[in-house]
Amino acid sequence: MDIGFIGLGLIGGSIAKTIRRVHPDARIIAYNRTASVLNDAVRDGTVDEACWEISGAFSSCDYVFLCTPVVTMLRQLKALKPYLRFGAIVTDVGSTKQGIHQAVHELGMDGCFIGGHPMAGSEKTGYENATDRMIENAWYILTPSDDVPLKKVSEFSAFISSLGALPLIMKASEHDYVTAATSHLPHIVSAALVNTVRELDGPEEYMRTIAAGGFKDITRISSSSPQMWQEICLANEDDLCIVLDRFIRKLTDFRFAIRNGNGEKLLEYFTECKTYRDSFSDDVRAGIRKENRIYLDIADRPGALAEVASVLAKNDISIENIGIVHNRDFEQGVLHIEFYDPEARTKAVKVLKENSYSVYEDK
Repeated sequence: MDIGFIGLGLIGGSIAKTIRRVHPDARIIAYNRTASVLNDAVRDGTVDEACWEISGAFSSCDYVFLCTPVVTMLRQLKALKPYLRFGAIVTDVGSTKQGIHQAVHELGMDGCFIGGHPMAGSEKTGYENATDRMIENAWYILTPSDDVPLKKVSEFSAFISSLGALPLIMKASEHDYVTAATSHLPHIVSAALVNTVRELDGPEEYMRTIAAGGFKDITRISSSSPQMWQEICLANEDDLCIVLDRFIRKLTDFRFAIRNGNGEKLLEYFTECKTYRDSFSDDVRAGIRKENRIYLDIADRPGALAEVASVLAKNDISIENIGIVHNRDFEQGVLHIEFYDPEARTKAVKVLKENSYSVYEDK
């Protein structure tokens, strides 16, 4: 396969790296506005051919991924059109779909476009933070244009599945409504919560000082690119306003119950929430990846963290992420470690306990 990338940021870079890992014989061609990113991608072996403009180099591609902001993506789609070979598929990774589909229709490209949205990411940005596991076990929504042959849709869906993602096909309008509630609204809620605390905090900044645990978890995504989320909100105006209206009513319900001391109603709200959230938290196919995570206590002395890493490395156990827990709200232990799969997690628990560490497991 020849696969093209226009844009090598966090998502584009992660998909390209995943393809390189899963399909090592694929030939990857890439264009990126920043030359240093292209040089890095060639140097680390992800990209075979770097392009300094959108040109005939893309004419051999079976698939071309558009991985730039929506504003520039539309311009690049037009530039790409003359170089597409017959049978090639163009896809994107944007968070909204109706706008790009409209542009595709106006360009007469309905027969070769399958919209895409990997439901994965990070508060970090850029190729330097891209990983070859970013989309693993994540929903990857596909929104094929009506004129794309069913065979092509099936082939591309199988390709996405081969990368470890979970393809889910729906209409562009359905995508924008669903993601307004499950992806776009959480970023707005997170931003509103952070700004509320910022405005309420006094000169001593006690709120910022003690903000941790649940507060940090729910507001982590507020560190994402402000410009990107500005574009997403404006691109999904109608669906997002519908969802926001419902959310505002829910907040009003909570306020009314609190003001009137209605403990029974509050318990009902929180119970409904817990029941629904618990129904999908352990199911990777529910769109929330279950983290293969453990916690453990370690001594507060130099070298303690290195000793844990050494024990795991000697037993051939790879670590996906490791960090210090600075606040113990809802968490046990002082160190958290995440692994790539349940087998590694199980093996790590056994090895660490054998080395006299107190290990706490997520249930």
